[in-house]
Amino acid sequence: MVANILLTLLAACSAVVGVPTAQTGLDNATLAKVKANLAQIATHSWEIGTQLETLLELEWPKLSVFGGDIPPSTRLPSSDTAADVFAKTAEIVPNITDIPGPLINGDGAVGDPASLGVPVLLTNWTRTDRNNKFSVAASNQLNYLLNDAPRTEDGAISHRTDQVQLWADFVYMAPPFIAYYGALQGGSVGAELLQFAYTQCKLYRKYLRDDSGLWKHIVLGNWTDTTHWGTGNAWAAAGMLRVLETIRRSSEADNMLSERLELTSWINEILTHAWTFQQTNGTLLNYLDQPGSFPDSSSTALLGAVTYRMAALTGDLTHVSSADDAFSVIKASLTDDGWLLNTVDPLTFNTPSVPGSYSPEGQAFVLLLHSAWRDYTAAFPRI
Repeated sequence: MVANILLTLLAACSAVVGVPTAQTGLDNATLAKVKANLAQIATHSWEIGTQLETLLELEWPKLSVFGGDIPPSTRLPSSDTAADVFAKTAEIVPNITDIPGPLINGDGAVGDPASLGVPVLLTNWTRTDRNNKFSVAASNQLNYLLNDAPRTEDGAISHRTDQVQLWADFVYMAPPFIAYYGALQGGSVGAELLQFAYTQCKLYRKYLRDDSGLWKHIVLGNWTDTTHWGTGNAWAAAGMLRVLETIRRSSEADNMLSERLELTSWINEILTHAWTFQQTNGTLLNYLDQPGSFPDSSSTALLGAVTYRMAALTGDLTHVSSADDAFSVIKASLTDDGWLLNTVDPLTFNTPSVPGSYSPEGQAFVLLLHSAWRDYTAAFPRI
């Protein structure tokens, strides 16, 4: 009853015209450059997975978890719809295989290959031939996560293959795939998978959140990183948002009202505490609450994207001005050639990208920020 009332109020808030953003988006030429640069440097599993999710949100929003039905129609509007996404999934899954395991080499990570899962599932759902290689590949990936990957005693799937170790990054990689698989599956099995995706978010929050309201980066295993890494908090917030939207658009939406409320609260918790540390020029620091840390445009962009999407979803515009300021600094951090500057090196976590080196995920986050801004302004147009 309480969950019903609160969600009704959220929906009512969304219908009220709020204060629109004063921000403007990126022009098409800039978007094209950023996208081309992303395609050029995305090589690791999580980078490619994030790239494909980004293309869906940017170019094919009706096929993304934020803009369309789940399940989507099995018939695409035209033969070139999402052709760039499907061409990439065809590279990832060239042949059918009965060997259980991840979709792609994860460089020792359990979760990262699963970031490719939603595009692969979408490819299978909309295919016009009888080749079931995408279905088998997605099933193999799911079975690996559910049955083979290391876990904590209470069921949190490890982010690493060689030990039980939890990374905030995992929440963007695996739970959204598990949830989407469940939404397409439907029935009791689908409901169980949606619940399982939510539970992974809950368990990860249990281990990684501390009294600051922010998430630590890495816990357990033979080494840890208990700092409040900006990109780690962004990954966690963005991943929970994808799970939330998948549940909300699924047939189980009404049966998972309390889970949706909790996810909404957990996402807002990260946003509220992260934006507290926003610098005067709009950027966030690599370690959010460490004044001596360096500015990081990657986490700034992704947390800005989550903020716009949450505002469009809930009608709560509390943090939109922070997202606007973040967007301004992202624009100022783009070169004329479409490269994002002032990023953390995603492979070290604690050093800036060296001159002439760029962050694949940072490039993706720019496009996710623009896409989220676009959809927010459609929900709250300027008058």
